[in-house]
Amino acid sequence: MHDLAELLKQLGPQVLGILVRRGADFAAAEDAVQEALVEAFRRWPNDQPDEPKAWLVTVASRKYVDAVRSEVARRRREERFHEEPDQGATEQADDTLLLLFLSCHPALPPASAVALTLRAVGGLTTRQIAQAYLVPEATMAQRISRAKRTISGERLTQPGDLGVVLRVLYLVFNEGYTGEVDLAAEAIRLTRQLARTSDEPEVAGLLALMLLHHARRASRRNPDGQLVTLADQDRSLWDTATIADGVRILQTALAKDRLGEFQVQAAIAALHADARSTAETDWTQVLEWYDELARLTDSPVVALNRVVALGEVDGPLAGLKALASVDPGVPRHAAVAAYLHEKAGDLAQARDLYAVAARAATSTAERDHLTRQAARLHTDGT
Repeated sequence: MHDLAELLKQLGPQVLGILVRRGADFAAAEDAVQEALVEAFRRWPNDQPDEPKAWLVTVASRKYVDAVRSEVARRRREERFHEEPDQGATEQADDTLLLLFLSCHPALPPASAVALTLRAVGGLTTRQIAQAYLVPEATMAQRISRAKRTISGERLTQPGDLGVVLRVLYLVFNEGYTGEVDLAAEAIRLTRQLARTSDEPEVAGLLALMLLHHARRASRRNPDGQLVTLADQDRSLWDTATIADGVRILQTALAKDRLGEFQVQAAIAALHADARSTAETDWTQVLEWYDELARLTDSPVVALNRVVALGEVDGPLAGLKALASVDPGVPRHAAVAAYLHEKAGDLAQARDLYAVAARAATSTAERDHLTRQAARLHTDGT
């Protein structure tokens, strides 16, 4: 049954893509595909068809036509569904891209776009998505239903906003692992699919960035579940094969000479991955890449991260001077100030700032880490 569930998870988005490409309304098509999957799950253990996808397309098409039949449109829709031949590999890739653009429609808020992407393109169940985001299943079902209603009737007559798609995929990746669904791995899988359909270097840049971050996953927490910063991570736990894959993909993207922010972020991650320790990191190159990133985006988070790199290159006092021009409301501002004050030898100020940063932390793991930092300096007698 596990193998059947995996097969249906893979086929569901493909079948949905076919229906949408043929002109079906997204919301009604998604409902029809879900009904077809339920029927397949009931029938196939005893009688699996020779062509599973073709079977699902036929059943889902029939259910869709039944659901939307009207005296005016019935014949046109039925003829279109029954006469169009099955798709090839290229069309399947195009359908994946179409679904991504629809699921990440600019009219949808980010949370809804993420949920719809995981449901329509990722093939996850509403329960799995709800569990991953720690919300009741009914709440997630309502979110997905509202999203489907929002884009109901939308047809993509021209390419959608690739930037929106990439941001949604990165949001999925940053959720990491919760419940039974590994969202980081799911985001990587979906981004690989997108990369097969697009030669845009930013798609490859995002994939490389995900891989380079994912390669450090095993070292991010200690056996007690506590957060471990990059400087203290056991680099022998890093996945060197995944790092090599990310670097290869990044180099191919950079060679196209159409630089974007995901490529730059991946380049920074690659420099960290290449170093045997924080001290051996090529901070000068890291700072140069942050300068490039600052030219591409006016993000205050980028400005804050650049301050850290500047502090490593020119010293903590230079970093503190640059920090004065960064909005103090940016998350982790106090933590960066604490780090730079500690490097500058002002341990009392650093301790107080770590405590401030802990109170402002948005996650339990980060709060506990910053509290330990403050306690460490207190124990040192400052």
